Amino acid sequence: MRPIRVVIADDHSVLRAGLKALLEAESDIQVVGEAEDGVDCIGRAVALEPDVILMDINMPHCNGLEALTQIKDLCPGTKVLVLTMLDDAGYMRQVLATGGSGYVLKQAAGDELLMAIRTVHEGGVYLHPHHALALAEHETAIPDTGASGGGDDRHARLQSLSEREAEVFRLVALGHSNAEIAGSMFLSVKTIETYKARLMKKLGLGTRAELVRYALETGVLN
Repeated sequence: MRPIRVVIADDHSVLRAGLKALLEAESDIQVVGEAEDGVDCIGRAVALEPDVILMDINMPHCNGLEALTQIKDLCPGTKVLVLTMLDDAGYMRQVLATGGSGYVLKQAAGDELLMAIRTVHEGGVYLHPHHALALAEHETAIPDTGASGGGDDRHARLQSLSEREAEVFRLVALGHSNAEIAGSMFLSVKTIETYKARLMKKLGLGTRAELVRYALETGVLN
């Protein structure tokens, strides 16, 4: 299998070197480039078309959120995983609303960062369960993407879910993988995938990012 191609964007060279060493110790991850500011990150994204960009929010010339917006326009297939010191629900909300695929704190363990990279590369959204709950307690009025309709319609669609579909929905929104959900519900991964596909269709959702926003908007995580 082709390794996950990653660009590291952070204005601290020592941190970039440490992250590069951590990632390149993994057989399925390859660091293909580094960037020291937001403008440089955008350029690397266009030139290298990486699978995942690991990016800080606070960078000179063009901050992470501004860079994220441009990268999603120019390179829609590239996943952006924010790595930051800011343990703040407001920033997490902005990252998701802008098209980011995940949010990891710099003080997180190396294993969590590796799991986050693999999760977003597979099309998932990575949030530590603690952060998902923090978002639910924060203002949850993320701008509507249009996929889920008005408030009344969203709640009506939620009522159409079966008990197991609703539980899978909640666990996916909390950031758990299909395998973790299968283990906690004593079901096979294939069964969980079936429930997930069914509930996504009922709710009119196309991506896991939309599912997380939907859960936050409707208060499912409260």
